[in-house]
Amino acid sequence: MSLTPIELRHTLHQNPELAFKEFKTTELIVNSVQTIDKSKKLLIHSPFPTGVLFEYKVNNGEYLLFRADIDALAIKEKNEIEFKSKNNYMHACGHDIHTSILYSFLNEVLNKKPHKNILFLFQPAEEAGGGAMQFYNTGVFNQFKIKNAFALHVSDEFPVGTIASTAGVLFASALEVDIEFIGESAHVAFPSEGKNAFSAMRKFLDKKDMLVKDLDEPFIFGIGKYISGDVRNITPGYAKLEGTIRGLSEKKVLRFLDEVRKILNEVKKETGVNFKITTGAHYPEVINDKTLFKELSGQISGKFNFIDCGFTMTGEDFGFFSHRWSSFMFWLGTNTGKKYGLHNPRFLPPDDVIEIGKNVFSEIILSK
Repeated sequence: MSLTPIELRHTLHQNPELAFKEFKTTELIVNSVQTIDKSKKLLIHSPFPTGVLFEYKVNNGEYLLFRADIDALAIKEKNEIEFKSKNNYMHACGHDIHTSILYSFLNEVLNKKPHKNILFLFQPAEEAGGGAMQFYNTGVFNQFKIKNAFALHVSDEFPVGTIASTAGVLFASALEVDIEFIGESAHVAFPSEGKNAFSAMRKFLDKKDMLVKDLDEPFIFGIGKYISGDVRNITPGYAKLEGTIRGLSEKKVLRFLDEVRKILNEVKKETGVNFKITTGAHYPEVINDKTLFKELSGQISGKFNFIDCGFTMTGEDFGFFSHRWSSFMFWLGTNTGKKYGLHNPRFLPPDDVIEIGKNVFSEIILSK
């Protein structure tokens, strides 16, 4: 018995899995798709331990790629619903909705049989580790001539059913950064005998704030985690911060990282505290092709509430694909009265948006 898109969403929501660990999620998607593909029209490509690519081919021409992300977050859900998460993880970024939309769209393609080649990518590890790049690096896409790539992201920033996008940069380039400050502990009664790592981190933060303030363009160096100290009467010999640098281009983010290193060297000279920088996932900015945006925004606005929203400092690893193929990504509004924001333990898009997202994807292939 095949799952409806809503049933799939509820099952996914109850059983979320983290980046690179979406084994049961992938198995559920494959089994569900195989059940609805009664005529065995789809080819299955599984070049990576998690995630899956389905190929719908009707001619020897180009392909349209549609992508959904499948991983969840290490957040404990606070919604009291029948399909609440059964573990300490949560689809707090709406990837259960993204997956169900693509599944619904795939089902419609199988039923309506459009004369267009289509790839359906259920991508792992969007939240961490750069799953788009890693899936691409398997070489699985080398066999296809891909004309365009498409994706969406739900958001309660917009009323339910609203489609929001823009030409050019839609989402910022984002770089994960950890900085360790390595000094020497000392008793608080004799602070001069040590090198206070926390004080060095504080100096760095002041200088960092001034650096961002002096920039004449949108830029963020946001820090969400600070670690320092062991006991109340010993000055910290170690401190660490974990954050993200975000700007409107990958090159500018890397240039800013060079400035951060200069500041850290200044702090080292002033305090004697050493430092170590570790960078994590780096997502390029998501770029909507301007010609494609003009074409599709006109097409979509005829049937949906469409707005040009401008760029946002959100990071999204679909940016990796948008630098390789002419692409179009958009926000799908989910707000029905309460706004919590992405990555919130109460973020819960309504099931109704699955049908809306599927209809937008269907509208896109009519124009291609």
